[in-house]
Amino acid sequence: MSTFDRIGNLPLLIESCELEPLELAVSPEFLRRTTVVHLHGGGEEGVGEDGTYDGDDQLRFQSAGTPRPVVGQHTLATFSALLEGLHEFRRWAFESAALDLALRQARRSLHEAVGREPQPVRFVVSTRPERMRRYRAVHPDLRFKLDPVSEWDEALVRELADAACVDVVDFKEAYTWREAALTPPASLYRLVVDALPEALVEDPRLDDAEKAAILEPHRDRITWDAPIHSVADVDALPFPPRTLNSKPSRFGSLRALLDFYDACGERGIALYGGGQFELGPGRGQIQYLASLFHPDAPNDVAPAGYNHPEPPDDLAGSPLPPAPDATGFRRLHA
Repeated sequence: MSTFDRIGNLPLLIESCELEPLELAVSPEFLRRTTVVHLHGGGEEGVGEDGTYDGDDQLRFQSAGTPRPVVGQHTLATFSALLEGLHEFRRWAFESAALDLALRQARRSLHEAVGREPQPVRFVVSTRPERMRRYRAVHPDLRFKLDPVSEWDEALVRELADAACVDVVDFKEAYTWREAALTPPASLYRLVVDALPEALVEDPRLDDAEKAAILEPHRDRITWDAPIHSVADVDALPFPPRTLNSKPSRFGSLRALLDFYDACGERGIALYGGGQFELGPGRGQIQYLASLFHPDAPNDVAPAGYNHPEPPDDLAGSPLPPAPDATGFRRLHA
């Protein structure tokens, strides 16, 4: 039985839907907006979070309300079918809220429903080198995910090598929005992959002959994030991966995500999780999924406080203890 088949037929009663805006001023240039979807039915509430990055689109969504009728009696599978055509991040908000609500109406937890026991979640902090130094002063054992950019120099790379705390380097060359001036040159590729021999190499550029030649001896370390939205995307990669980044909201539907988990398990592909700068319950949900499907990995699911402009002094260290709610699809602390 597939993992989705374990939950797809759960009954789901939706009587109303509400949208809750969240925002965080990350910097003078970046106001992060997300939307929490609240689904109500049978005296229970399910929540999910839309992490779409376009702030104006979030405002339009919050103003217009739900994009199509959701009220009624469903199963998780039939409800999912109603959401075909929605952007993946928005679809994930509704599907994760529906999963939370259906499980609460059934008086079951997600880990019970899928037959997995939550485990402590090892996490990395995705940040810049200057903030990494501040975090290490508080939690010397923290591990990190860093994005090499063109301005990195040999001294910085040597510092990172000496610190021996970087688990993932994300070159971000699979994104179309990356500012060209920030793109690392081939010389920086060589510096980074040689100086950090244990770090995973995420989303490099392989259609650049010079960069591809540098990475050829390091194929086992190459991992992908931005291109991965389905099992079909895994099949389309230039070579079978050993490791992949799993961001639930990129998949949109629960079926697509759970089929991906199943396929990677069958193929022996290791996973680590990632998020979308969630401000609300979505953060706890990706931590919960990590605790079930890839707990002992460099999961980019650090507590939300690490994303604040001025992080609090009491930030939790890694690993995060498993803390699922008694029912539903929620972690008690995110």
